[in-house]
Amino acid sequence: MENKQIYDTVIVGAGPAGMAAAIYAARAELSFCLIDRSYAPGGQVLSTYEVDNYPGLPGLSGGELSDAFKKHCDKLGCNFITADITDITPGHIAPNGFFNEIDPHTQGLDSINELLYMITTNEGDAYLTKTIIAATGASHKKAGIEGEEEYAGMGVSYCATCDGAFFRKKDVAVVGGGDVALEDAIFLSRLCKKVYIVHRRDTFRAAKSLVTAADAIDNIEFVFDSVSKRISGNNNVEELLINNVKTFGDRVLPVSGVFIAIGIKPTTELFQNLVACDEAGYIIADESGKTSMPGIFAAGDIRKKPLRQIITAAADGANCVTSVEGYLTK
Repeated sequence: MENKQIYDTVIVGAGPAGMAAAIYAARAELSFCLIDRSYAPGGQVLSTYEVDNYPGLPGLSGGELSDAFKKHCDKLGCNFITADITDITPGHIAPNGFFNEIDPHTQGLDSINELLYMITTNEGDAYLTKTIIAATGASHKKAGIEGEEEYAGMGVSYCATCDGAFFRKKDVAVVGGGDVALEDAIFLSRLCKKVYIVHRRDTFRAAKSLVTAADAIDNIEFVFDSVSKRISGNNNVEELLINNVKTFGDRVLPVSGVFIAIGIKPTTELFQNLVACDEAGYIIADESGKTSMPGIFAAGDIRKKPLRQIITAAADGANCVTSVEGYLTK
């Protein structure tokens, strides 16, 4: 390991947070690489039909915005590596030149400068770095409805605040019964002609205050005891077929959009044993990106925070690079 390159930072994930971090790291003249499992960088934004809330670039598709981020990275010479990371190990290089694994939480180092991370991939490669920017994002839980994958980005959405404006004065359905589903329905009711909330039980799991607020809105209809069976249409969503679990009767909802609101899952498997996470698996970190582990910083949807949008992910990436610079200066 003595002659192996040691990066200032390795960015894990090529969504808006990761690519923003790469741009800032390049401008800061840090030695770094960005590792992502996908050949097409962009993360969740790739499945967004149109992005209308990123400042200065209204009307771009998710693919176009991702492509713009990638071109900016390429212009700065950012090093993208496509691989699946299999392990991240903290340690240091011993006098004999071998990499020794340690637990920084329980085993002290003579100097923080000795702490390194070894990142190994499914390609059999190993990368050494002084810091890591975790930007692997989160993924929306899928409902498993027939047609859900086919119409993703063509009427099926997982983010009401991102895509709600595209369904102005149209009828839509929200699938789910928790806080997010009710919040989405209330938000959509201000834009849409009609909002159905489809829930498999006869009561919502959401906070009573949200249920009361939604019930008071004229253009919201509760559809209880119903499961979604099929999403269909001609190029775009036109119908949602539901089935009543008590009467077993089918009903077709004529909608232009179906919002799946059954939760999201952070992609934190690589970091679960390294940093502190909350009960849902999100990495606990403030706006600086600092986590409970020295040298590991969290950016984007992977981080516990109130708003998960492209703009907040990009901001996190920039903040993490500033934190990395401060850490390396020490």
